Amino acid sequence: MAFLDYTFKDYIEQAIQDLQFKEATAIQKAVIPLILKGKSVIGQAVTGSGKTHAFLLPVFERMEEDKRYPQVVITSPTRELAKQLYEMAQHINSFKANPFSIRLYVGGRDREKELDWLEKHQPDIVIGTPGRIWDLVIKERKLFVHECRTLIIDEADMTFDTGFIVALDQVAALMPKNLQMCVFSATIPEKLRPFLRKYMEHPELIDLTKGQPTPARLTHYLINTKYRDKQRILLKIMGAINPFLAIIFANTKQEVKDIASFLRGEGMEVGEIHGDLSSRERARMMRAIRDLRYTYIVATDIAARGIDLPGVTHIINYSLPKDHEFYIHRAGRTARQEADGVVISLYDFDDETYLDKLEAKGIRFSYIEIRNNEIVKTTPRKRRERFVRRLQAQTKERKKRLKTR
Repeated sequence: MAFLDYTFKDYIEQAIQDLQFKEATAIQKAVIPLILKGKSVIGQAVTGSGKTHAFLLPVFERMEEDKRYPQVVITSPTRELAKQLYEMAQHINSFKANPFSIRLYVGGRDREKELDWLEKHQPDIVIGTPGRIWDLVIKERKLFVHECRTLIIDEADMTFDTGFIVALDQVAALMPKNLQMCVFSATIPEKLRPFLRKYMEHPELIDLTKGQPTPARLTHYLINTKYRDKQRILLKIMGAINPFLAIIFANTKQEVKDIASFLRGEGMEVGEIHGDLSSRERARMMRAIRDLRYTYIVATDIAARGIDLPGVTHIINYSLPKDHEFYIHRAGRTARQEADGVVISLYDFDDETYLDKLEAKGIRFSYIEIRNNEIVKTTPRKRRERFVRRLQAQTKERKKRLKTR
């Protein structure tokens, strides 16, 4: 469906033209008509599928003039994602002759100034992290959501993972019974469903993952480390690929620091993102990344779930994440908007069960080695596994025979 076929208000049409949107994506085609009708929606789609504008465009279309209370609350689990949502909303709003009041509520901002402003005003649209919104609604009682008609929860699975669902529950409890709730996520964990059932009566479920939780044009590679030096294997990978921008993921802050230090010792300039960076250091790092100063960024999962970097062509999992849902979110940093992407993961024999779960979710791996600075396909994991089991069985049989002699 072309965007020309929608009948949005003039200022929204101007924003769409400025964005150069021509054809609606699958999630946009499915969700926009439902939100326009005021229906509650659970939208499940891979990262980079255009879901943000799938809810922002109809939200603006349904906005009413001259209301003295927030009409819409949009939450996102990290300040970076919330800021991106805010910027996208402000872009649409900028084409309106009398713009709506949109306020961003995240950590790291002047809280006293926010409270002073709320003493005299209430925004039309609230965008922020659940924790900061909870603080203003529940603790300070300065932000009034009792007449809000639409609640949008973006990255719902991460919201649950980070423990924010309790804060959201308390905020949502103050909203009207006929609340329109729209929930968007790449995955819907089973533990999230009781919350959804509590607030959503007969929601429209849109699942566009089709058993494929990561983008279709994404290639997944596995390299068996065989307990070799992972840092040296990483160097080999870097010598075999030519990324526009690559993210190297590790599981701990210390691991990120160690990898970055090692690569710098090899003469490489790399960025790093982890929880020990101050807000100022993090902002400076993000500017450097967006200015294309780095080709490689070493990061913890805070980057996988908390920022949206354009142009990522490669993901390298130096360490597989403990939760297989995090693998999906790491992979979703690349192959966005129908671009190609590559995920290369290091694994050893202890990861067999973990990889089985990913394959059960529909992810198909190719098994490779790096030889002479080239990617070479090698023996699939299961063949190696069967060989090891056969070898173990033979060893066990020999020991049994020796005992009977």
